Amino acid sequence: MGPAKTVNWSEQVTRSSRALDLPEGLFSLDNPKAIACSLRAAAESSKRRKADPYRSAMSMLTFFINRAGHRLPAKRRRILEAAKDELRDLYGRPRRH
Repeated sequence: MGPAKTVNWSEQVTRSSRALDLPEGLFSLDNPKAIACSLRAAAESSKRRKADPYRSAMSMLTFFINRAGHRLPAKRRRILEAAKDELRDLYGRPRRH
């Protein structure tokens, strides 16, 4: 038997699911509005998504935040949480408090 191959479940989900095609480094941007605009563009142009564009974009953002978990620095988490509010604004949805 050869060495066991480790499978990163989140990578597999991202590759095999109907995930959006996102630009490289999107979640490392420092501008929440730029992140939201890019997510919106990807969601609206995607032919692979199952849900409406807003839900698909928000799901990808939430998936990334959850996948990073406790390893996500506080500053990056604040930026990404702010991107959620920007995404809500772009789609005319109420902000969370």
